Amino acid sequence: MPEPFDTSHAPFDCLTASQVKQCRQAIDVAYFRRGDTLLAAGDSGDQLFIIIKGSVEEVSEDGKETFSHYTTDDLFDVPAILNGTAKHQYRALEDTLCHLLPADVFLAIYHTNQDFSAYFDTNLQRRQQLIAQARQQQNLAEFMLTRIDDTNIQPALRVTPDVPLRDATAKMKAQRCDCALVDYEDGSCGIITRTNLLHALVLDGHDQSVPVGNIATRPVISVERGDFLFHAMITMTRQRVKRVRVVDDQGQTVGTLDLPQVLSLFSTHSHVLNLRIARAQTVDELVLAANSQSKLVHTLFNNGIHTRFVMKLIATVNEQIMEKAFRLIVPEPYQQQCCLVVMGSEGRGEQVLKTDQDNALILADDLTWPECQTVMEAFSHTLNLLGYPPCPGQVMVSNPKWVKSASQWQQTIRNLAQSANHQSVMDLAILADAHPVAGDSQLIDAIQTPLKTSLTDNMLTLNTFVRPALAFKVPLTVFGSLKSGKEGLDIKKGGIFPIVHGIRTMSLEKGVSETNTFERIEKLANIGTLAEETAENLAEALKLFIRLRLRQQLSGEQQSNYIDVSALPSSERDLLRHGLHVVKKFKESLAYHYHVRD
Repeated sequence: MPEPFDTSHAPFDCLTASQVKQCRQAIDVAYFRRGDTLLAAGDSGDQLFIIIKGSVEEVSEDGKETFSHYTTDDLFDVPAILNGTAKHQYRALEDTLCHLLPADVFLAIYHTNQDFSAYFDTNLQRRQQLIAQARQQQNLAEFMLTRIDDTNIQPALRVTPDVPLRDATAKMKAQRCDCALVDYEDGSCGIITRTNLLHALVLDGHDQSVPVGNIATRPVISVERGDFLFHAMITMTRQRVKRVRVVDDQGQTVGTLDLPQVLSLFSTHSHVLNLRIARAQTVDELVLAANSQSKLVHTLFNNGIHTRFVMKLIATVNEQIMEKAFRLIVPEPYQQQCCLVVMGSEGRGEQVLKTDQDNALILADDLTWPECQTVMEAFSHTLNLLGYPPCPGQVMVSNPKWVKSASQWQQTIRNLAQSANHQSVMDLAILADAHPVAGDSQLIDAIQTPLKTSLTDNMLTLNTFVRPALAFKVPLTVFGSLKSGKEGLDIKKGGIFPIVHGIRTMSLEKGVSETNTFERIEKLANIGTLAEETAENLAEALKLFIRLRLRQQLSGEQQSNYIDVSALPSSERDLLRHGLHVVKKFKESLAYHYHVRD
Protein backbone atom coordinates (compact mmCIF):
# COMPACT_ATOMS: atom_id res chain seq x y z
CA MET A 1 0.00 0.00 0.00
CA PRO A 2 1.34 3.48 -0.85
CA GLU A 3 1.79 6.05 1.90
CA PRO A 4 -1.13 8.47 2.48
CA PHE A 5 -0.97 11.60 0.37
CA ASP A 6 1.62 13.93 1.94
CA THR A 7 0.57 17.59 1.94
CA SER A 8 3.69 18.88 3.72
CA HIS A 9 5.50 19.67 0.45
CA ALA A 10 4.93 22.67 -1.82
CA PRO A 11 2.49 23.56 -3.24
CA PHE A 12 0.16 21.53 -1.00
CA ASP A 13 1.68 22.90 2.20
CA CYS A 14 -0.32 26.13 1.75
CA LEU A 15 -3.73 24.40 1.74
CA THR A 16 -6.28 25.05 4.44
CA ALA A 17 -7.41 22.19 6.67
CA SER A 18 -10.63 21.80 4.70
CA GLN A 19 -8.73 21.78 1.39
CA VAL A 20 -6.35 19.10 2.70
CA LYS A 21 -9.37 16.99 3.66
CA GLN A 22 -10.91 17.64 0.24
CA CYS A 23 -7.73 16.42 -1.51
CA ARG A 24 -7.34 13.29 0.58
CA GLN A 25 -10.95 12.28 0.07
CA ALA A 26 -10.76 12.73 -3.70
CA ILE A 27 -7.27 11.41 -4.48
CA ASP A 28 -6.74 8.03 -6.11
CA VAL A 29 -3.72 5.83 -6.84
CA ALA A 30 -2.77 4.36 -10.23
CA TYR A 31 -0.03 1.97 -11.40
CA PHE A 32 1.64 2.24 -14.82
CA ARG A 33 4.03 -0.24 -16.38
CA ARG A 34 7.21 0.78 -18.15
CA GLY A 35 6.32 2.17 -21.58
CA ASP A 36 2.71 2.97 -20.69
CA THR A 37 1.33 6.34 -21.81
CA LEU A 38 -0.08 8.20 -18.83
CA LEU A 39 -1.35 11.14 -20.86
CA ALA A 40 -1.40 11.54 -24.65
CA ALA A 41 -1.18 14.77 -26.61
CA GLY A 42 -4.72 16.04 -27.14
CA ASP A 43 -6.17 14.20 -24.15
CA SER A 44 -8.36 16.22 -21.83
CA GLY A 45 -6.71 17.23 -18.56
CA ASP A 46 -8.89 15.22 -16.20
CA GLN A 47 -6.43 14.81 -13.35
CA LEU A 48 -3.16 15.95 -11.81
CA PHE A 49 -0.44 13.29 -11.60
CA ILE A 50 1.82 13.25 -8.51
CA ILE A 51 4.55 10.59 -8.74
CA ILE A 52 4.89 8.34 -5.69
CA LYS A 53 7.61 6.14 -7.19
CA GLY A 54 9.13 5.75 -10.63
CA SER A 55 9.88 8.19 -13.46
CA VAL A 56 8.04 9.71 -16.40
CA GLU A 57 9.23 11.58 -19.49
CA GLU A 58 7.40 14.37 -21.28
CA VAL A 59 7.78 14.11 -25.07
CA SER A 60 6.38 15.72 -28.21
CA GLU A 61 3.31 14.27 -29.90
CA ASP A 62 5.46 12.37 -32.41
CA GLY A 63 7.78 11.17 -29.65
CA LYS A 64 10.91 12.59 -31.31
CA GLU A 65 11.60 15.44 -28.87
CA THR A 66 11.92 15.05 -25.10
CA PHE A 67 11.11 18.06 -22.94
CA SER A 68 11.51 16.95 -19.33
CA HIS A 69 11.75 14.10 -16.84
CA TYR A 70 9.70 13.70 -13.66
CA THR A 71 10.41 11.52 -10.64
CA THR A 72 9.34 11.01 -7.01
CA ASP A 73 7.10 13.84 -5.68
CA ASP A 74 7.09 15.68 -9.04
CA LEU A 75 3.72 16.59 -10.54
CA PHE A 76 2.21 17.16 -14.01
CA ASP A 77 0.31 18.26 -16.19
CA VAL A 78 -1.12 21.51 -14.83
CA PRO A 79 -1.31 23.26 -18.27
CA ALA A 80 -3.51 20.41 -19.51
CA ILE A 81 -5.94 20.98 -16.63
CA LEU A 82 -5.96 24.77 -17.07
CA ASN A 83 -6.16 24.72 -20.88
CA GLY A 84 -8.42 21.67 -21.27
CA THR A 85 -6.07 19.48 -23.34
CA ALA A 86 -2.52 18.14 -23.08
CA LYS A 87 0.06 19.60 -25.47
CA HIS A 88 2.57 16.76 -25.02
CA GLN A 89 2.48 13.11 -24.08
CA TYR A 90 3.79 11.54 -20.89
CA ARG A 91 5.10 7.98 -20.75
CA ALA A 92 6.55 5.83 -17.98
CA LEU A 93 10.29 5.15 -18.18
CA GLU A 94 9.93 2.44 -15.51
CA ASP A 95 7.15 0.93 -13.45
CA THR A 96 5.53 3.99 -11.89
CA LEU A 97 3.04 4.64 -9.10
CA CYS A 98 1.09 7.92 -9.03
CA HIS A 99 -1.45 9.80 -6.97
CA LEU A 100 -4.27 11.12 -9.17
CA LEU A 101 -6.04 14.32 -8.10
CA PRO A 102 -9.26 15.00 -10.08
CA ALA A 103 -9.15 18.18 -12.15
CA ASP A 104 -12.32 19.61 -10.60
CA VAL A 105 -10.82 19.37 -7.10
CA PHE A 106 -7.54 20.89 -8.31
CA LEU A 107 -9.35 23.77 -10.03
CA ALA A 108 -11.57 24.45 -7.01
CA ILE A 109 -8.48 24.93 -4.86
CA TYR A 110 -6.57 26.75 -7.62
CA HIS A 111 -9.28 29.41 -7.93
CA THR A 112 -9.74 29.98 -4.19
CA ASN A 113 -6.20 29.68 -2.77
CA GLN A 114 -3.87 32.42 -4.09
CA ASP A 115 -0.69 30.87 -2.70
CA PHE A 116 -1.52 27.54 -4.31
CA SER A 117 -2.24 29.07 -7.71
CA ALA A 118 0.79 31.37 -7.51
CA TYR A 119 3.06 28.32 -7.15
CA PHE A 120 2.37 27.46 -10.76
CA ASP A 121 3.47 30.88 -11.94
CA THR A 122 6.55 30.44 -14.15
CA ASN A 123 8.34 33.29 -12.36
CA LEU A 124 11.15 31.70 -10.33
CA GLN A 125 11.18 34.48 -7.74
CA ARG A 126 7.52 33.97 -6.84
CA ARG A 127 7.85 30.20 -6.57
CA GLN A 128 10.93 30.41 -4.39
CA GLN A 129 9.23 32.95 -2.16
CA LEU A 130 6.32 30.59 -1.57
CA ILE A 131 8.55 27.68 -0.64
CA ALA A 132 10.71 29.91 1.58
CA GLN A 133 7.62 31.21 3.38
CA ALA A 134 6.67 27.69 4.37
CA ARG A 135 10.12 27.04 5.85
CA GLN A 136 10.94 30.27 7.65
CA GLN A 137 10.99 30.16 11.40
CA GLN A 138 9.05 33.12 12.61
CA ASN A 139 11.26 34.70 15.29
CA LEU A 140 14.36 35.84 13.42
CA ALA A 141 12.77 35.69 9.98
CA GLU A 142 10.07 38.12 11.02
CA PHE A 143 12.73 40.47 12.35
CA MET A 144 14.52 40.48 9.01
CA LEU A 145 11.34 41.65 7.31
CA THR A 146 10.27 44.12 9.99
CA ARG A 147 10.39 47.74 8.88
CA ILE A 148 11.23 50.81 10.89
CA ASP A 149 7.89 52.39 11.81
CA ASP A 150 6.10 54.12 14.66
CA THR A 151 5.87 50.86 16.62
CA ASN A 152 9.63 50.64 17.10
CA ILE A 153 10.85 54.25 16.72
CA GLN A 154 11.71 55.94 20.02
CA PRO A 155 10.72 59.59 20.50
CA ALA A 156 13.75 61.86 20.38
CA LEU A 157 14.63 64.48 22.97
CA ARG A 158 15.66 67.52 20.93
CA VAL A 159 17.55 70.56 22.17
CA THR A 160 19.13 73.63 20.63
CA PRO A 161 22.94 74.13 20.61
CA ASP A 162 22.79 76.94 23.19
CA VAL A 163 21.26 74.80 25.95
CA PRO A 164 23.74 74.46 28.88
CA LEU A 165 25.11 71.06 29.79
CA ARG A 166 23.32 71.29 33.16
CA ASP A 167 19.90 71.82 31.57
CA ALA A 168 20.43 69.15 28.93
CA THR A 169 21.36 66.64 31.65
CA ALA A 170 18.28 67.54 33.64
CA LYS A 171 16.02 67.08 30.61
CA MET A 172 17.56 63.69 29.81
CA LYS A 173 17.02 62.60 33.42
CA ALA A 174 13.43 63.87 33.45
CA GLN A 175 12.58 62.03 30.23
CA ARG A 176 14.59 58.94 31.24
CA CYS A 177 16.64 58.87 28.07
CA ASP A 178 20.39 58.59 27.57
CA CYS A 179 20.78 60.84 24.53
CA ALA A 180 19.45 64.01 22.91
CA LEU A 181 19.54 65.33 19.36
CA VAL A 182 20.95 68.82 18.85
CA ASP A 183 19.25 70.84 16.10
CA TYR A 184 21.48 73.50 14.50
CA GLU A 185 20.24 76.55 12.62
CA ASP A 186 21.79 75.37 9.35
CA GLY A 187 19.53 72.29 9.40
CA SER A 188 22.22 69.85 10.49
CA CYS A 189 21.88 67.61 13.49
CA GLY A 190 24.22 66.49 16.28
CA ILE A 191 23.89 64.14 19.21
CA ILE A 192 24.90 64.17 22.88
CA THR A 193 24.92 61.09 25.10
CA ARG A 194 25.53 60.41 28.77
CA THR A 195 29.06 59.42 27.80
CA ASN A 196 29.59 62.77 26.04
CA LEU A 197 28.39 64.63 29.11
CA LEU A 198 30.55 62.59 31.47
CA HIS A 199 33.67 63.14 29.39
CA ALA A 200 32.92 66.87 28.97
CA LEU A 201 32.44 67.50 32.69
CA VAL A 202 34.99 65.11 34.21
CA LEU A 203 37.74 64.55 31.68
CA ASP A 204 37.65 67.80 29.69
CA GLY A 205 36.86 70.03 32.68
CA HIS A 206 33.98 71.92 31.02
CA ASP A 207 31.74 74.09 33.19
CA GLN A 208 28.08 73.08 33.49
CA SER A 209 27.10 76.30 31.72
CA VAL A 210 28.91 75.33 28.49
CA PRO A 211 26.43 74.99 25.57
CA VAL A 212 25.79 71.43 24.37
CA GLY A 213 26.60 72.54 20.84
CA ASN A 214 30.26 72.71 21.87
CA ILE A 215 30.48 68.98 22.64
CA ALA A 216 27.85 67.39 20.37
CA THR A 217 28.95 64.82 17.81
CA ARG A 218 28.23 65.67 14.18
CA PRO A 219 26.98 64.43 11.80
CA VAL A 220 24.50 61.92 13.18
CA ILE A 221 24.19 58.60 11.34
CA SER A 222 20.64 58.38 9.99
CA VAL A 223 18.28 55.71 8.63
CA GLU A 224 14.94 56.18 6.90
CA ARG A 225 11.54 55.33 8.29
CA GLY A 226 10.22 52.40 6.26
CA ASP A 227 13.63 50.76 5.83
CA PHE A 228 14.29 47.31 7.32
CA LEU A 229 15.32 47.07 10.98
CA PHE A 230 18.02 44.70 9.76
CA HIS A 231 19.52 47.49 7.66
CA ALA A 232 19.59 49.72 10.74
CA MET A 233 21.60 47.04 12.51
CA ILE A 234 23.94 46.76 9.52
CA THR A 235 24.44 50.55 9.64
CA MET A 236 25.23 50.46 13.37
CA THR A 237 27.67 47.60 12.78
CA ARG A 238 29.43 49.29 9.87
CA GLN A 239 29.60 52.76 11.49
CA ARG A 240 30.39 51.44 14.99
CA VAL A 241 27.62 53.42 16.65
CA LYS A 242 24.96 52.45 19.16
CA ARG A 243 22.28 54.91 18.07
CA VAL A 244 20.89 56.21 14.81
CA ARG A 245 18.52 59.01 13.96
CA VAL A 246 15.35 58.07 12.05
CA VAL A 247 14.23 60.49 9.33
CA ASP A 248 11.20 60.63 7.04
CA ASP A 249 11.30 60.87 3.24
CA GLN A 250 11.85 64.63 3.56
CA GLY A 251 14.90 64.16 5.79
CA GLN A 252 13.09 65.40 8.92
CA THR A 253 13.77 63.78 12.29
CA VAL A 254 11.01 61.45 13.52
CA GLY A 255 12.85 59.66 16.34
CA THR A 256 15.78 57.38 17.17
CA LEU A 257 16.73 53.72 17.33
CA ASP A 258 19.31 52.33 19.73
CA LEU A 259 21.27 49.11 19.72
CA PRO A 260 19.77 47.45 22.84
CA GLN A 261 16.31 47.98 21.36
CA VAL A 262 17.29 46.34 18.07
CA LEU A 263 19.15 43.50 19.75
CA SER A 264 16.09 42.78 21.86
CA LEU A 265 14.40 41.81 18.59
CA PHE A 266 17.40 40.15 17.03
CA SER A 267 19.36 37.71 19.19
CA THR A 268 22.24 36.61 16.96
CA HIS A 269 24.60 39.04 18.73
CA SER A 270 26.29 40.18 15.53
CA HIS A 271 27.02 43.55 17.09
CA VAL A 272 28.67 41.81 20.04
CA LEU A 273 31.03 40.20 17.54
CA ASN A 274 31.64 43.62 16.02
CA LEU A 275 32.56 45.04 19.44
CA ARG A 276 34.97 42.18 20.09
CA ILE A 277 36.67 42.89 16.76
CA ALA A 278 36.87 46.62 17.50
CA ARG A 279 38.30 46.05 20.98
CA ALA A 280 40.99 43.57 19.88
CA GLN A 281 44.42 44.98 20.69
CA THR A 282 46.47 41.99 19.52
CA VAL A 283 46.30 39.41 16.75
CA ASP A 284 45.49 36.72 19.33
CA GLU A 285 42.49 38.70 20.56
CA LEU A 286 41.33 39.23 16.97
CA VAL A 287 41.64 35.48 16.28
CA LEU A 288 39.37 34.74 19.25
CA ALA A 289 36.79 37.21 17.95
CA ALA A 290 36.99 35.95 14.36
CA ASN A 291 36.51 32.34 15.45
CA SER A 292 32.94 33.11 16.57
CA GLN A 293 31.95 34.18 13.04
CA SER A 294 31.11 30.65 11.90
CA LYS A 295 28.70 30.26 14.82
CA LEU A 296 26.95 33.44 13.70
CA VAL A 297 26.56 32.03 10.17
CA HIS A 298 25.05 28.80 11.51
CA THR A 299 22.64 30.74 13.72
CA LEU A 300 21.48 32.98 10.90
CA PHE A 301 21.08 30.20 8.35
CA ASN A 302 19.44 27.70 10.68
CA ASN A 303 16.85 30.28 11.69
CA GLY A 304 15.70 30.88 8.13
CA ILE A 305 17.30 34.30 7.57
CA HIS A 306 17.26 35.40 3.94
CA THR A 307 20.45 34.49 2.09
CA ARG A 308 21.16 38.02 0.84
CA PHE A 309 20.82 39.43 4.36
CA VAL A 310 23.25 36.81 5.68
CA MET A 311 25.75 37.65 2.93
CA LYS A 312 25.48 41.38 3.61
CA LEU A 313 26.01 40.99 7.35
CA ILE A 314 28.92 38.56 7.00
CA ALA A 315 30.55 40.74 4.32
CA THR A 316 30.47 43.60 6.82
CA VAL A 317 32.02 41.44 9.54
CA ASN A 318 34.72 40.19 7.15
CA GLU A 319 35.60 43.75 6.21
CA GLN A 320 36.00 44.69 9.85
CA ILE A 321 38.18 41.67 10.63
CA MET A 322 40.50 42.47 7.72
CA GLU A 323 40.54 46.18 8.44
CA LYS A 324 41.43 45.49 12.07
CA ALA A 325 44.20 43.09 11.03
CA PHE A 326 45.49 45.75 8.64
CA ARG A 327 45.70 48.31 11.44
CA LEU A 328 47.43 45.83 13.76
CA ILE A 329 50.06 44.79 11.20
CA VAL A 330 50.69 47.83 8.98
CA PRO A 331 52.66 50.64 10.69
CA GLU A 332 50.43 53.64 11.29
CA PRO A 333 52.43 56.12 9.14
CA TYR A 334 51.71 53.99 6.04
CA GLN A 335 48.05 53.11 6.69
CA GLN A 336 46.60 56.11 4.83
CA GLN A 337 49.16 55.93 2.03
CA CYS A 338 47.93 52.63 0.63
CA CYS A 339 44.67 50.78 0.07
CA LEU A 340 43.92 47.13 0.79
CA VAL A 341 41.36 45.68 -1.62
CA VAL A 342 39.62 42.32 -1.54
CA MET A 343 38.53 40.58 -4.72
CA GLY A 344 36.61 37.53 -5.85
CA SER A 345 33.57 36.59 -3.77
CA GLU A 346 34.84 38.73 -0.88
CA GLY A 347 35.04 41.76 -3.18
CA ARG A 348 31.51 41.09 -4.39
CA GLY A 349 30.24 40.64 -0.81
CA GLU A 350 28.92 37.17 -1.69
CA GLN A 351 31.08 34.93 0.49
CA VAL A 352 29.41 33.62 3.62
CA LEU A 353 31.96 31.13 4.91
CA LYS A 354 35.61 32.13 5.05
CA THR A 355 37.46 31.35 1.84
CA ASP A 356 40.96 31.69 0.39
CA GLN A 357 42.70 35.05 0.53
CA ASP A 358 42.07 37.08 -2.61
CA ASN A 359 43.49 40.58 -2.15
CA ALA A 360 45.79 43.26 -3.52
CA LEU A 361 47.45 46.48 -2.37
CA ILE A 362 47.48 49.89 -4.05
CA LEU A 363 50.32 52.20 -2.99
CA ALA A 364 50.33 55.99 -3.31
CA ASP A 365 52.66 57.01 -6.12
CA ASP A 366 54.88 59.10 -3.84
CA LEU A 367 55.19 56.44 -1.12
CA THR A 368 58.62 55.12 -0.15
CA TRP A 369 58.23 51.95 1.94
CA PRO A 370 61.23 49.56 1.82
CA GLU A 371 59.67 47.13 4.32
CA CYS A 372 56.41 46.77 2.37
CA GLN A 373 57.06 43.20 1.19
CA THR A 374 57.95 42.00 4.68
CA VAL A 375 54.86 43.65 6.18
CA MET A 376 52.59 42.16 3.52
CA GLU A 377 53.96 38.68 4.16
CA ALA A 378 53.17 39.18 7.84
CA PHE A 379 49.69 40.40 6.93
CA SER A 380 48.98 37.32 4.77
CA HIS A 381 50.21 35.11 7.62
CA THR A 382 47.86 36.92 10.01
CA LEU A 383 44.88 36.39 7.70
CA ASN A 384 45.74 32.70 7.65
CA LEU A 385 45.58 32.67 11.46
CA LEU A 386 42.20 34.38 11.24
CA GLY A 387 40.81 31.55 9.10
CA TYR A 388 41.49 32.87 5.58
CA PRO A 389 43.90 30.32 4.00
CA PRO A 390 46.47 31.32 1.36
CA CYS A 391 45.22 31.55 -2.22
CA PRO A 392 46.43 28.55 -4.28
CA GLY A 393 46.95 30.93 -7.22
CA GLN A 394 48.92 33.36 -5.01
CA VAL A 395 46.45 36.22 -5.62
CA MET A 396 47.35 38.00 -2.40
CA VAL A 397 49.48 40.82 -1.09
CA SER A 398 52.38 38.55 -0.10
CA ASN A 399 52.92 38.12 -3.86
CA PRO A 400 54.63 41.26 -5.31
CA LYS A 401 52.54 40.86 -8.48
CA TRP A 402 49.53 42.08 -6.52
CA VAL A 403 51.24 45.05 -4.82
CA LYS A 404 51.72 48.08 -7.10
CA SER A 405 51.60 51.85 -7.05
CA ALA A 406 48.48 53.58 -8.35
CA SER A 407 50.11 54.47 -11.69
CA GLN A 408 51.47 50.94 -12.07
CA TRP A 409 48.00 49.48 -11.54
CA GLN A 410 46.57 51.83 -14.16
CA GLN A 411 49.15 50.75 -16.73
CA THR A 412 48.77 47.09 -15.79
CA ILE A 413 45.02 47.15 -16.45
CA ARG A 414 45.45 48.91 -19.78
CA ASN A 415 48.00 46.28 -20.83
CA LEU A 416 45.73 43.43 -19.72
CA ALA A 417 42.80 44.83 -21.67
CA GLN A 418 44.93 45.25 -24.77
CA SER A 419 46.44 41.75 -24.74
CA ALA A 420 43.12 39.99 -23.94
CA ASN A 421 44.62 36.47 -23.73
CA HIS A 422 43.55 33.71 -21.35
CA GLN A 423 45.71 34.82 -18.40
CA SER A 424 45.01 38.54 -18.83
CA VAL A 425 41.27 37.86 -18.94
CA MET A 426 41.54 35.93 -15.65
CA ASP A 427 43.42 38.82 -14.05
CA LEU A 428 40.91 41.36 -15.33
CA ALA A 429 38.04 39.29 -13.95
CA ILE A 430 39.71 39.22 -10.54
CA LEU A 431 40.37 42.98 -10.55
CA ALA A 432 36.83 43.78 -11.74
CA ASP A 433 35.51 42.77 -8.30
CA ALA A 434 38.03 44.82 -6.30
CA HIS A 435 36.54 46.44 -3.20
CA PRO A 436 38.46 48.63 -0.69
CA VAL A 437 38.44 47.51 2.96
CA ALA A 438 41.30 49.39 4.63
CA GLY A 439 43.57 52.40 4.13
CA ASP A 440 42.82 55.22 1.69
CA SER A 441 39.72 54.02 -0.17
CA GLN A 442 40.11 56.74 -2.83
CA LEU A 443 43.09 54.85 -4.25
CA ILE A 444 40.62 52.26 -5.62
CA ASP A 445 40.16 54.66 -8.56
CA ALA A 446 43.53 53.39 -9.82
CA ILE A 447 41.78 50.11 -10.61
CA GLN A 448 38.19 51.13 -11.32
CA THR A 449 38.91 54.04 -13.68
CA PRO A 450 41.15 52.19 -16.17
CA LEU A 451 38.79 49.20 -16.08
CA LYS A 452 35.93 51.48 -17.08
CA THR A 453 37.84 53.34 -19.81
CA SER A 454 39.43 50.18 -21.23
CA LEU A 455 36.42 47.85 -21.29
CA THR A 456 33.27 49.96 -21.65
CA ASP A 457 31.83 49.04 -25.09
CA ASN A 458 35.08 47.22 -25.95
CA MET A 459 33.32 44.30 -27.65
CA LEU A 460 36.52 42.80 -29.05
CA THR A 461 38.08 42.27 -25.62
CA LEU A 462 34.73 41.35 -24.03
CA ASN A 463 34.30 38.60 -26.64
CA THR A 464 37.30 36.89 -25.02
CA PHE A 465 36.40 38.02 -21.50
CA VAL A 466 32.94 36.39 -21.54
CA ARG A 467 34.10 32.95 -22.71
CA PRO A 468 34.75 31.44 -19.24
CA ALA A 469 31.03 31.95 -18.46
CA LEU A 470 30.26 29.69 -21.42
CA ALA A 471 32.95 27.10 -20.74
CA PHE A 472 31.04 24.86 -18.31
CA LYS A 473 27.95 22.96 -19.39
CA VAL A 474 24.73 23.51 -17.47
CA PRO A 475 24.07 20.25 -15.52
CA LEU A 476 20.88 19.39 -17.38
CA THR A 477 20.32 16.37 -19.58
CA VAL A 478 19.26 16.75 -23.20
CA PHE A 479 15.79 16.03 -21.85
CA GLY A 480 15.88 18.98 -19.46
CA SER A 481 16.22 17.08 -16.20
CA LEU A 482 18.97 17.44 -13.58
CA LYS A 483 22.32 15.84 -14.44
CA SER A 484 24.37 14.70 -11.47
CA GLY A 485 27.68 12.83 -11.35
CA LYS A 486 29.06 10.50 -8.70
CA GLU A 487 30.09 13.43 -6.48
CA GLY A 488 26.84 15.26 -7.06
CA LEU A 489 25.83 18.30 -9.11
CA ASP A 490 28.55 20.99 -9.34
CA ILE A 491 26.50 24.08 -8.54
CA LYS A 492 29.44 26.49 -8.85
CA LYS A 493 30.49 25.55 -12.39
CA GLY A 494 26.98 24.79 -13.58
CA GLY A 495 25.04 27.64 -11.99
CA ILE A 496 26.85 30.23 -9.88
CA PHE A 497 29.87 31.03 -12.05
CA PRO A 498 27.99 31.52 -15.36
CA ILE A 499 25.70 34.08 -13.75
CA VAL A 500 28.47 35.86 -11.81
CA HIS A 501 30.88 36.10 -14.74
CA GLY A 502 28.19 36.79 -17.32
CA ILE A 503 26.81 39.67 -15.27
CA ARG A 504 30.37 40.87 -14.58
CA THR A 505 30.99 41.02 -18.35
CA MET A 506 27.79 42.94 -19.05
CA SER A 507 28.59 45.35 -16.21
CA LEU A 508 32.04 46.10 -17.62
CA GLU A 509 30.52 46.68 -21.05
CA LYS A 510 28.07 49.22 -19.64
CA GLY A 511 30.49 50.87 -17.19
CA VAL A 512 28.58 49.70 -14.12
CA SER A 513 30.69 50.41 -11.02
CA GLU A 514 28.93 48.07 -8.55
CA THR A 515 30.81 44.89 -7.62
CA ASN A 516 28.06 42.84 -5.95
CA THR A 517 26.35 40.58 -8.50
CA PHE A 518 22.84 41.27 -7.20
CA GLU A 519 23.47 45.03 -7.34
CA ARG A 520 24.92 44.66 -10.83
CA ILE A 521 21.78 42.80 -11.95
CA GLU A 522 19.57 45.55 -10.51
CA LYS A 523 21.65 48.26 -12.21
CA LEU A 524 21.58 46.46 -15.57
CA ALA A 525 17.81 46.13 -15.27
CA ASN A 526 17.46 49.83 -14.37
CA ILE A 527 19.35 50.93 -17.50
CA GLY A 528 17.39 48.54 -19.70
CA THR A 529 20.21 46.12 -20.51
CA LEU A 530 18.38 43.26 -18.80
CA ALA A 531 14.64 42.70 -19.04
CA GLU A 532 12.96 42.98 -15.64
CA GLU A 533 11.78 39.35 -15.61
CA THR A 534 15.22 38.11 -16.70
CA ALA A 535 16.86 40.14 -13.93
CA GLU A 536 14.47 38.76 -11.32
CA ASN A 537 14.97 35.18 -12.45
CA LEU A 538 18.77 35.50 -12.53
CA ALA A 539 18.84 37.02 -9.03
CA GLU A 540 16.54 34.36 -7.62
CA ALA A 541 18.44 31.54 -9.33
CA LEU A 542 21.75 32.81 -7.94
CA LYS A 543 20.27 33.16 -4.46
CA LEU A 544 18.93 29.60 -4.66
CA PHE A 545 22.29 28.20 -5.81
CA ILE A 546 24.19 29.99 -3.04
CA ARG A 547 21.69 28.82 -0.41
CA LEU A 548 21.86 25.18 -1.56
CA ARG A 549 25.67 25.26 -1.58
CA LEU A 550 25.81 26.94 1.83
CA ARG A 551 23.53 24.32 3.36
CA GLN A 552 25.76 21.59 1.94
CA GLN A 553 28.87 23.33 3.27
CA LEU A 554 27.38 23.87 6.73
CA SER A 555 26.63 20.15 6.93
CA GLY A 556 30.38 19.51 7.11
CA GLU A 557 31.72 19.82 3.56
CA GLN A 558 32.98 23.40 3.82
CA GLN A 559 34.80 23.55 0.48
CA SER A 560 32.32 21.45 -1.50
CA ASN A 561 30.47 22.85 -4.49
CA TYR A 562 28.60 19.60 -5.12
CA ILE A 563 24.91 19.26 -4.33
CA ASP A 564 23.40 15.88 -3.46
CA VAL A 565 20.31 16.13 -5.67
CA SER A 566 18.79 12.95 -4.28
CA ALA A 567 18.65 14.52 -0.81
CA LEU A 568 16.60 17.51 -1.99
CA PRO A 569 12.82 17.56 -1.56
CA SER A 570 10.86 17.62 -4.79
CA SER A 571 10.04 21.32 -4.43
CA GLU A 572 13.75 22.23 -4.31
CA ARG A 573 14.59 19.86 -7.16
CA ASP A 574 11.94 21.64 -9.17
CA LEU A 575 13.38 25.05 -8.26
CA LEU A 576 16.92 23.87 -9.05
CA ARG A 577 15.83 22.56 -12.43
CA HIS A 578 14.03 25.81 -13.14
CA GLY A 579 17.04 27.86 -12.02
CA LEU A 580 19.41 25.93 -14.25
CA HIS A 581 17.10 26.47 -17.22
CA VAL A 582 17.36 30.21 -16.43
CA VAL A 583 21.17 29.85 -16.59
CA LYS A 584 21.00 27.93 -19.86
CA LYS A 585 18.88 30.64 -21.47
CA PHE A 586 21.18 33.37 -20.08
CA LYS A 587 24.27 31.67 -21.53
CA GLU A 588 22.59 31.47 -24.92
CA SER A 589 21.91 35.21 -24.81
CA LEU A 590 25.53 35.92 -23.81
CA ALA A 591 26.88 33.86 -26.70
CA TYR A 592 24.60 35.67 -29.13
CA HIS A 593 25.33 39.16 -27.79
CA TYR A 594 29.13 38.76 -27.71
CA HIS A 595 29.25 36.76 -30.96
CA VAL A 596 30.82 33.68 -29.40
CA ARG A 597 30.57 30.54 -31.51
CA ASP A 598 31.23 26.98 -30.41
